[in-house]
Amino acid sequence: MKEKIVLIGGGGHCHSVIDVIEQENKYEIIGIIDKKELLGQKVLGYEVIASDNDLSEIFKTCKNAIITIGQIESSNLRTKIFNNLKNIGYTLPVIVSPIAYVSKHSFIEEGTVIHHHTLVNANVRIGKNCIINTKALIEHDSIIEDYCHISTASVINGGVTVKKGTFFGSNATSKQSIEIDGFIKAGSLVK
Repeated sequence: MKEKIVLIGGGGHCHSVIDVIEQENKYEIIGIIDKKELLGQKVLGYEVIASDNDLSEIFKTCKNAIITIGQIESSNLRTKIFNNLKNIGYTLPVIVSPIAYVSKHSFIEEGTVIHHHTLVNANVRIGKNCIINTKALIEHDSIIEDYCHISTASVINGGVTVKKGTFFGSNATSKQSIEIDGFIKAGSLVK
């Protein structure tokens, strides 16, 4: 029997996470938490069942949650929601696409989603509540700190540390053994 999970945020990023959860086939999505005015609307067939004010009530019947709000300019909203969910008592599982590769020699913390065709190599450490998006490559010995978004088709080379809350844009590539912090725009070469 699958465990129940509730999704926090019903926008575009939610669509991608729903697909990963459905493919992983470990959780039953009971609904989406979003703005009050969106109650009753559906996102890929899943209903918006409550707003943020109802999280404590939802927790009585569902102990798992995942944040499905995207992150570009700032990690502040995802961080605030993560802390609120933890204070209520929610478990935020690691969600991994079955068509991603995650080395058994890597470590991923709670609330992180690993999207389709991502490759996480050996001795990688990924922090809490990160988005590791479609086709991202994270090479050996790298550290992705909490609340980061590693975007689609980006490359983090070996021995890199990505600092807390960083956005690393689509198709950006890093040099090896450096520290990255802040907002890295799409297509950048980070030296």
